[in-house]
Amino acid sequence: MTSTAAVRPYGTATGKLVLAGGSDSLGTLDPAWVTGLLANSGFLLFRGFRTDLEEFSSFVKAYSTRITLDPARSFHGGEVAQKVDAGTAAVGLHLENGNSPFGPDLTWFFCEKAASAGSQTTVCDGHRVWDASSPRAREVFGSSPITYSRRVEEPKWKAFVAHQLEDRKEPADITFADMEALVGADPHTRLTLEEDGAIRYAYTTGAAHSTLFGTRLAWANSIFGPSYNYETPRITLQDGAEIPADLRAELKALTDELTEDIDWQDGDVALIDNTRVMHGRREILDTDRTIYNAQSYIRRELVDGVTGGGEGR
Repeated sequence: MTSTAAVRPYGTATGKLVLAGGSDSLGTLDPAWVTGLLANSGFLLFRGFRTDLEEFSSFVKAYSTRITLDPARSFHGGEVAQKVDAGTAAVGLHLENGNSPFGPDLTWFFCEKAASAGSQTTVCDGHRVWDASSPRAREVFGSSPITYSRRVEEPKWKAFVAHQLEDRKEPADITFADMEALVGADPHTRLTLEEDGAIRYAYTTGAAHSTLFGTRLAWANSIFGPSYNYETPRITLQDGAEIPADLRAELKALTDELTEDIDWQDGDVALIDNTRVMHGRREILDTDRTIYNAQSYIRRELVDGVTGGGEGR
């Protein structure tokens, strides 16, 4: 680590606040050191660093093999940062793209301008949720995966596939076969092409599962997540049965209890392990705010380099 950054606890759980030393840029941080810190903490908030869209994009790229996207959002200042613009209502806890087979490893946020009130990003550590769950919740979610199913309009899925193919084909030239090839032989995903060009998919995954950095289980999913730009997915147990109402109520109360706020300041950057920590947002009370989001897949050598640091390893 070449930076003089200091690390402090953030909130009441394991999250960390990384404070710049002097006029450090994010580029002075050693990616191996940051990754080790993330493995232990679940999420990091960087404060006091020199930041703008260019710095943020370079920071994301330094840790990533590939940038992914939300096709309903537009890019700003390149092909890394997308503006967070999902209305003003509160957003429920979720993993980024967690209700699809394309969930990224990492979720990033850059607060260019903080709101004067409200709009805090919320975070909830899936390790803590699983550890505090009832025996019945552990039995049900530990033995039965959940299935998300929904319809996605043609322009959105084609824009997503085009980006995944690194724009080697224009969205208008993307075919259903391209989407099938992207999913590959994944036995957990079923695709159907509809007459109007939309697709329907069903994706099965664990509500509780291992994480990027270890085998310790995290209750981390998108059961309570938003559908601002998309059809609300149907979420069931793998056999098609509804998730028991009492378990939904238990986990909703538990995640509410364990949720923490990221109180943004201008220039803050957050990095979240998208396989362990769910995030959401409080209601926006001041719309004069600018926050960008990025999603990416981590360089595997960074994960491999975490020796004994990740919980559950």
